Amino acid sequence: MTDSLIGRNLLAGAEPDPAGDAGHADHPERVGFFTDTSVCIGCKACEVACKEWNAIPEDGLDLTGMSYDNSQGLGGSTWRHVAFVEQTRPVGAPDPSAPPDSDSETELRWLMASDVCKHCTHAACLDVCPTGALVRTEFGTVIVQEDICNGCGYCVPACPYGVIGQRPDDGRMFKCTLCYDRLGAGQEPACAKACPTDSIQFGPLDELRERAALRVDQLHDDGVPGARLYGQDPEDGVGGDGAFFLLLDEPEVYGLPPDPVVTTRDLPAMWRYAAAAAAGLLGGVAAAAAAAGRSR
Repeated sequence: MTDSLIGRNLLAGAEPDPAGDAGHADHPERVGFFTDTSVCIGCKACEVACKEWNAIPEDGLDLTGMSYDNSQGLGGSTWRHVAFVEQTRPVGAPDPSAPPDSDSETELRWLMASDVCKHCTHAACLDVCPTGALVRTEFGTVIVQEDICNGCGYCVPACPYGVIGQRPDDGRMFKCTLCYDRLGAGQEPACAKACPTDSIQFGPLDELRERAALRVDQLHDDGVPGARLYGQDPEDGVGGDGAFFLLLDEPEVYGLPPDPVVTTRDLPAMWRYAAAAAAGLLGGVAAAAAAAGRSR
């Protein structure tokens, strides 16, 4: 994938084709996740299935103080993380963000959401990786080639979602692969396979977007005005996510950035400025050398 190709696709109004831009000819259609948090029950079956299938090390069995959450967030040893968000609101309040009235009866609402790598259309981690360890697959997903990663860590601050992490006893970077080995065998990822409520849905990205839009309409009709989609828009700051969500409140409530932007968006301009500065410097050095030669 290159910045220029993605940029031309977006300017032309065409649907981005990350796998094609990465050089995959005759590639399968892009696949991804749609996570419907409205039906998540917080069972963490996705976390367990992810660890079991991918042989991910255990990374903590202590409660974090955040409700029943025993893993603080995504990282090198947590590729699926189920967040528990507790909200207190007036009984029957249609707006979950409404502040509780001291004179009114309140109720507790739990918001649960299984977070994962977003497999961005324009992935900053790809832009900054110096060894080519991070690559775009034929399915449009982004994976780390563990045998090539040198542990430099450039990808960690580049990710706008804080997904990638380093294992302390290893040194290399790790993140969700969307079960690349299972995709190649025609199977769905382990987390989606294990989800008992179909909160995590896997399939062609275009179909998932259509399904998600219908689900939001259904929830609005059922009296859930706070239902909204996050990460599905190809015109957002990362070109759309390969893993997007239906949320019942603002993204910040779930620990998600409200307006994620690819952190390397200014790199092309920076390289142009650097090249111009270098050319100017070389020109100045050449002029100085010529002047010195004439004076001698």
